[in-house]
Amino acid sequence: MRFVNFAAGALALMASMGMASAKDWSTIKIGTEGAYPPFNSLTPSGEIVGFDVDIAKAVCEKLKAKCTVVAQDWDGIIPGLKAGKYDAIFASMSITDERKKQVDFSRSYYQTPAVWVAPKDSKITSFDADGLKSSIVGTQSSTIHSNFLEGEIGPGGAQVKLYPAQDEANADLAAGRIDAVEADKSAMMEWLKSDAGKCCEIKAEIDIKKYVKYFGLGVGAAVRKEDTDLRDAISKAIEEIHADGTYKKLNEKYFPFDLWVP
Repeated sequence: MRFVNFAAGALALMASMGMASAKDWSTIKIGTEGAYPPFNSLTPSGEIVGFDVDIAKAVCEKLKAKCTVVAQDWDGIIPGLKAGKYDAIFASMSITDERKKQVDFSRSYYQTPAVWVAPKDSKITSFDADGLKSSIVGTQSSTIHSNFLEGEIGPGGAQVKLYPAQDEANADLAAGRIDAVEADKSAMMEWLKSDAGKCCEIKAEIDIKKYVKYFGLGVGAAVRKEDTDLRDAISKAIEEIHADGTYKKLNEKYFPFDLWVP
């Protein structure tokens, strides 16, 4: 009887797994942050725009799916996915071992160097911990950058100040309340073009290949672990938009350099 019950349970489990893999993805809800230009941000009218959003829309077109995009604060973005608020995250989320414990990822759709930005007259020229003991370095919390700063710079080095959003760190840098910020190069180049960013310049670029444990293997779309069919479909669509030239057009719309990860 125990064997029969086990077999029946196994069949039920297999059936439920089959049902899970047969989800209807004709409509997909996308989650993004909406506070990380030019990758994702809100216009004055409340529209969500940016490179992440355009990539998500191009993927949805390949999937022939009707997609909607919603904004979610960064700290709650993975919990929101797991709670079913949306089906996938396109929000410049780097693929790291730590995040893979909670969610699954598509193949990467971009990678960009990490940089330190500081006032033009700053003497900061590198991310050497010993030379930064009196400095305050800011970045967004719960990111690859905060992990790197806390792991490599904070111990015996600079004071690390974390912010809910990168634009808040940038505002404090422009106001002189902190000495430097760390973020993706592509995002900071956009900020440096703004009036607020005229104060500052890129002082150092981090070798992200040297620190893979922090910076991961590029940015991918995150999905729930059980949604392997959606993960694979998104990965295939990302490859397709690269092959047909759509990716190149979107890349050139925002950046003067190639973000693609082979």
